[in-house]
Amino acid sequence: MKKFAVILGGCGTMDGSEIHESTLTLLAIKKLGADYQIFAPDIPQHYVWDHYQAKEMPEKRNILVEAARIARGNIKELGEYRPEDFDALVIPGGNGVAKNLCNFAFKGADCEVYPPLAEALHRTAAMKKPIGALCIAPVILGKVFGKVVITLGGESGTLKEALKMGIIHKKTRHGEVAIDKEHLIFTAPCYMLDANIADVAIDAEALIKAMLDSMKHE
Repeated sequence: MKKFAVILGGCGTMDGSEIHESTLTLLAIKKLGADYQIFAPDIPQHYVWDHYQAKEMPEKRNILVEAARIARGNIKELGEYRPEDFDALVIPGGNGVAKNLCNFAFKGADCEVYPPLAEALHRTAAMKKPIGALCIAPVILGKVFGKVVITLGGESGTLKEALKMGIIHKKTRHGEVAIDKEHLIFTAPCYMLDANIADVAIDAEALIKAMLDSMKHE
């Protein structure tokens, strides 16, 4: 059975990982006959967002503790990730991912990726294992790897900044996966396009299927 490492950046679309994308990615992995282990960094998140009143809250929260909500407690600290124990790695999106796992939301093309995550990605790529990302999370792959094929859906301010990092963009619709065969990178648009939860389910399953299909040719 193939096993995915799923990297989360908290819990909540504005201050962590997008919950629909995270949950539906996990569902797609199990539905397609694979398994997963969730990881997250044990560090404070950038800020806490009140998703009901749409404003920042005067609180401090931990990314690992928040991501454990999605994982139902079955989660490990990112530093425990060993690429040799997994067949693939995937990062769901969410605005919080661009604030916690990197700071693209604030610095655009000049962003930095959380160093242990960048290291995990480099080590995974060195072992020629597939790497996937959904929604805005592909900007992390663009920053870490440079000239790689990713999708951010269609035209947007996010795309303009990502292009400055040297990425090669592929325009996609729901159900389409941008595949960089040379670097084994797989990305899908999700909420970078006008979307609802059904669209996200389609994208998540298409992404995981494409990643699993690539492993058949190992």
